[in-house]
Amino acid sequence: MKKKSMYLHRTAGGAEPRIKRSYDTRFRASAAYRASIPDMMEAAHDAIQGAHVPIQQVGVSNFKLPLRFRTKKGRILTLETSITGTVSLEAELKGINMSRIVRSFYEHKNDVITGEWMGKILKAYLRNVESKDARLKLSFSYPMLQPSLRSGLEGFQFYRVAFEGVMTRDGQYRRFIHFDFVYSSACPCSAELAEHARDQRGAYSVPHSQRSKARVTLEEVEGKKIWIEDVQALCLRALRTETQVMVKREDEQAFAELNGAHLKFVEDAARLLYREFDADKRIRDFQILCSHLESLHSHDAVSVICKGVKGGFKADFMDFGSLVC
Repeated sequence: MKKKSMYLHRTAGGAEPRIKRSYDTRFRASAAYRASIPDMMEAAHDAIQGAHVPIQQVGVSNFKLPLRFRTKKGRILTLETSITGTVSLEAELKGINMSRIVRSFYEHKNDVITGEWMGKILKAYLRNVESKDARLKLSFSYPMLQPSLRSGLEGFQFYRVAFEGVMTRDGQYRRFIHFDFVYSSACPCSAELAEHARDQRGAYSVPHSQRSKARVTLEEVEGKKIWIEDVQALCLRALRTETQVMVKREDEQAFAELNGAHLKFVEDAARLLYREFDADKRIRDFQILCSHLESLHSHDAVSVICKGVKGGFKADFMDFGSLVC
């Protein structure tokens, strides 16, 4: 049987491919050559596939940059940051130039990240992409050195943090902080039952507790500044039982005592956090999510609470699987 020729590969019989493949390492694109390259942004309206409707968000997600953040004490940290940037797309446009969003960040990659910096970036890529609305989210792991409870040791606790900025077509700029706080939650009911068993029958039992997570999203009052360290301090003041990094036996014993002193249901956790964040005058609005990863049950206990600002955050959340820690 005669061997058929192939388009891209030489056949076993030795026939050469119809298309020659090569990469010219010596080629350099001139200004004239670059100007001649087709641009899909110039395509006619009939190139749009599907319904001719606007798209609320289109852009890039999870591209990485080492960005610089200032701590409350003034130290500059360079942290690997996952960036999501989106813009709106009008009905008459086929698409956006994704690389322009990325280039907007690289033009400011050596700046220190602030809320004002995010606003500048949003304005830049609204201008570069010729859009009306823009959204930006920077996600990173933020290290804070935390002391042990009794031994005098220290260790780095890492917090999942995100800064988010939204620029609307009416020129309104809003910015948010997302912060994850991991803590231990010892069940009040289980503790009571354990004490009952010991008192009534001399039975030794261990109340159940579990690793738990709170996720706080907050919006600052305009003109006010709240640091990541401040958000951590509010969570710690509310819940008291943050998981530990460096632990010796005296620290483990202290942690057991701390959990015994601060028993809490998931409902308690939400209300304790609410009290602290509601009292801070730098915070305009907030949403708080709590998930207790039950050691008694095969399911989790969850709660959602918000400040209750008119037109603000709602207690609307169902993706509790993202709170697994």
